[in-house]
Amino acid sequence: MHFDFSERTQDYIQRVSDFMDAHIFPNVETYRRQHDEVGRWNIPPIVEELKAKAKAEGLWNLFLPPNAEHDTPDYHGAGLSNLEYAPLAELMGRVSFGSEVFNCAAPDTGNMEVLHRYGSTAQKEEWLKPLLAGEIRSAFLMTEPQVASSDATNIETRIERDGDEYVINGRKWWSSGVGDPRCKVAIVMGKTDLNAPKHAQQSQILVPMDAPGIEVVRMLPVFGYDDAPHGHAEVVLKDVRVPVDNLILGEGRGFEIAQGRLGPGRIHHCMRTIGAAEVALEKMCRRLLSREAFGKPVAEHSIWEQRVAEARTDIEMTRLLTLKAAYMMDTVGNKVAKNEIAMIKVAGPRVACKVIDDAIQAHGGGGVTSDYGLAESYAGIRTLRLADGPDEVHCRTIAHNEFRKYRDKNYGKTVDAEKMTEVVGSR
Repeated sequence: MHFDFSERTQDYIQRVSDFMDAHIFPNVETYRRQHDEVGRWNIPPIVEELKAKAKAEGLWNLFLPPNAEHDTPDYHGAGLSNLEYAPLAELMGRVSFGSEVFNCAAPDTGNMEVLHRYGSTAQKEEWLKPLLAGEIRSAFLMTEPQVASSDATNIETRIERDGDEYVINGRKWWSSGVGDPRCKVAIVMGKTDLNAPKHAQQSQILVPMDAPGIEVVRMLPVFGYDDAPHGHAEVVLKDVRVPVDNLILGEGRGFEIAQGRLGPGRIHHCMRTIGAAEVALEKMCRRLLSREAFGKPVAEHSIWEQRVAEARTDIEMTRLLTLKAAYMMDTVGNKVAKNEIAMIKVAGPRVACKVIDDAIQAHGGGGVTSDYGLAESYAGIRTLRLADGPDEVHCRTIAHNEFRKYRDKNYGKTVDAEKMTEVVGSR
């Protein structure tokens, strides 16, 4: 078992790290100042400036994996595997807008992978090409306020055929990215056939954001933070009409597309959360070393030694688990790696939230203000325990896979206590 990265990965790690040090970290304050100057729902000019620099250095579309069947000169990325991309996502996750600079920000990454893997030639030309160029941004509309969307079969949005068009009606929320003025297209998930088998009712379709009938009702705050200029919107679609050619892959293929999209996306999210946790741990240590209480540095009080040690341990364990999941996705596929993917989706945000919360505590009253960026970081990471499926759904998957190891076919789906003891003892 090898724990070192390949030479190519190490080269990318160095290049991304150097770029972060030279261009992104020094411009965090510039971003904040410009954000105030241009207005919350406009894009600070520094973002486009840094995107041009990253593109010129070949640090662009790093997330897009190799796919010989679909790669063309116009539609390709760096060709990195999940394992090669993972440490880069961690580096980018240290700054809120870091991923966007390299054209590696969600939900664009997932949408581009969908179009790259499942899109038609016309769909790629119209939407994937400008997304890969960083000229536009996109959104993914799945979650709905009226149903328990953790079970996606509950989704009620209708996508109904009418001649050469599909007519879309529904209400979505937590539509991340809709607040961005560059957001030009959304992938919408809804039902095309209510009479089909449960997992064949859903389809995904491309909807231009300027289509008649789309209403952005409101931007949803997270603990008071609006995440501008990205934002998370509640959106109503009323008799929205798009050409039938906008349907992705075909009717009833929505779940198939979603599963292909979510595996890599969870690797990206988890590694970015590790980056955020590393930043929080760094801030916590610096704060503890700089303050004294009761006659000695706060860092020397045993409770803080314990918390720092646990933070480092938890981060390392989560990173290794995420890298294992990435490796398995690359070598045996997403389906075989589903348990590892579920585990990192639970572990990543939980660990990051704990580390950030301890860092807030270390900063005292300042920790809950906007002064140190920790409260905003916590708000963003806390949403990841809900986004892409809540913890409970992933824990259910993990538990079912675990129970499957111990089921006795002679007893159906359950095993009595005595039999379970025998099975466990025989392992």
